[in-house]
Amino acid sequence: MEQLHDTEWRGFASDNYAGTHPEVLAALAAANGGHAPAYGDDPYTAALRARFREMLGDQAEVHPVWGGTGANVVALQSLLTRWGGVIAPAIAHVNTDEGGAPEKVGGFKIIPVPTDDAKLTPDLVRAHAGSRGVHTIVPQAVSITQSTELGTLYSVEEIRAITDAAHELGLAVHVDGARIANAAAALDVPLVDMLRGVDVLSFGGTKIGAIGAEAVVVLHPDAVTGIDFLRKNTMQLASKMRFVSAQLLALLDDDLWIRAAAQANAMAARLRKGVEGLPGVRFTQATDVNGVFAILPEGVADKVRAHVPFYDWNAATGEVRWLTSWDTTAADVDRFTGLVSRYCRG
Repeated sequence: MEQLHDTEWRGFASDNYAGTHPEVLAALAAANGGHAPAYGDDPYTAALRARFREMLGDQAEVHPVWGGTGANVVALQSLLTRWGGVIAPAIAHVNTDEGGAPEKVGGFKIIPVPTDDAKLTPDLVRAHAGSRGVHTIVPQAVSITQSTELGTLYSVEEIRAITDAAHELGLAVHVDGARIANAAAALDVPLVDMLRGVDVLSFGGTKIGAIGAEAVVVLHPDAVTGIDFLRKNTMQLASKMRFVSAQLLALLDDDLWIRAAAQANAMAARLRKGVEGLPGVRFTQATDVNGVFAILPEGVADKVRAHVPFYDWNAATGEVRWLTSWDTTAADVDRFTGLVSRYCRG
């Protein structure tokens, strides 16, 4: 087939723009050929289950799915009754960027909590954990995002404090880990230590080099119900699951997911350093992982965007979001920061 896109075109709009990591493509090729059982009875899915148990303990269960929204819907449904609700930051992806799928498809209510840094705290959980019985949604779970939609990061201690508070209140805990690799690379701790107390994880592979591979990872099986049925009736059960599992295996092999995420994180730090101190530039969030949130002087964003794509975060204030990817290079960053510098200096 003829190549239809410009392979030299680079940007900072989203880590979803990046292609597939060569090691993941090689894993797909290795998984191809011949026949293998469908719907997860294949050797690649079996190996993936074993790998997650090595990382998270013998009780861990892994359920590969197609996408991040599907992973979140399946994971949260498994924790709730039909009258249950989920406490989450108001800016959380499950509340703002999934087309209403959690509520339309999952059939549960998100209980949004305003927060400036996209992070919950034990006090915020406690403040929203109450219910007036049949007249309101009953909070049954907490969902946090690691790393968050604003590029911020929960420490190990912050996650543990939230899980302790949630469990004291009888609430389960879900982690939306669309960028869990970036968090793991930044914190430099074993995944099992980061997630102590968490009941279910949506493990993200797509943003870090997979084509379309995520997983619902259950850390505490007693907290969930019917996850296999939910995966099927929410259209997240892959027939040729070996190809989803092979991608995730490739990411976990030799810590490719950490290496790829560390590159993205390092390039975000380089980008921030490259525009620090420019006239009119200020940052709105910490740059903990692969996202830089900044306010630019009026008109600068459009001038830079004529050369390199990225998104406004808040057009009214001039706030922009720059995301780096596993394949972002120092040359990409330096070209971009040079453009920002040129237009900021007039």
